[in-house]
Amino acid sequence: MQRVLVLGRGGAGKTTFAGRLSSLTGLPLTELDQVVWQDGLRPLSRERWVEVQQRLSAGDRWILDGDLGPYDVLLPRLRRADTIVVLDFSLARCVWRAARRGRENADFWRWVWSYRRRSLPSVLAAIGSENPTAQVHVLRSPRAADRLLGALDTTA
Repeated sequence: MQRVLVLGRGGAGKTTFAGRLSSLTGLPLTELDQVVWQDGLRPLSRERWVEVQQRLSAGDRWILDGDLGPYDVLLPRLRRADTIVVLDFSLARCVWRAARRGRENADFWRWVWSYRRRSLPSVLAAIGSENPTAQVHVLRSPRAADRLLGALDTTA
């Protein structure tokens, strides 16, 4: 586990999970929300976003945290990851967490609402076709996330 990609629906707790994983492993963490969004919550252009991801994923050790829904271009970082963690938590949990966090635009809420039906199948298909050798963890609850982190903690 040297190059870890953390994905999931908005509000799933990707950043919290990735921070805990970084603390346990010592891997440097980049929160992609801090990189892709410009003033006024405008995303980088697709071309610039691909360039940034290629630079971020070129290293030998990293955690990249983020799933940017309709604004994302996943393949540059997906192809370099050796471990992929997908937080597939319930809609209710994610909506509650995202609503507590702050205001979001309509695109965000459409993405959150339709994640399991639209985004997750394409993410899993991309993993299967573009990086079939990666170790993949699809975690369906915070308890499952805690178990994975706990297993890493005892082996560190």
